[in-house]
Amino acid sequence: MKLYHGTNRDFEKIDLQKSKPNKDFGRGFYLSADYEQALSMAQVKVEQLDFGTPIVQVYIMDDSAWEKLHVLRFEDYSEEWAKFILRNRNNSTNVPTHEYDVVIGPIANDRVGVQLWRYENHSIDLPTLVHNLQYMKGITIQYFFGTERAIKLLRRI
Repeated sequence: MKLYHGTNRDFEKIDLQKSKPNKDFGRGFYLSADYEQALSMAQVKVEQLDFGTPIVQVYIMDDSAWEKLHVLRFEDYSEEWAKFILRNRNNSTNVPTHEYDVVIGPIANDRVGVQLWRYENHSIDLPTLVHNLQYMKGITIQYFFGTERAIKLLRRI
């Protein structure tokens, strides 16, 4: 499988210690199976930090490697997905909220973030949150690699 990582600066070694907290699936290395999505993320990062150049790194992972990993997959927005996202985004510790090597599922982008904010501020309940998310167009999937065991199975090309 070919995966892409968008960044504002090139690097050789993936260092999970440099990953930021409060992300959708926790501290980890995020990739996409869609080149354009990774490029867009790289461009956003350059704009946010006002530094660097959009770069898309390309990785491959052997299909048989998935069997060696503890993987959680969310096919679509769901109550379980929403609770998982909120638990990770609100984690103020360095201790992960889960023990998965890889998590695959929808991105909580800005439009999704608004719905999550409405839920957290009790403007909508959980079923309404999921209902609103399911009718959004353009679900984009992200691949989270959160352990060294998973990172070692990625090979940059």
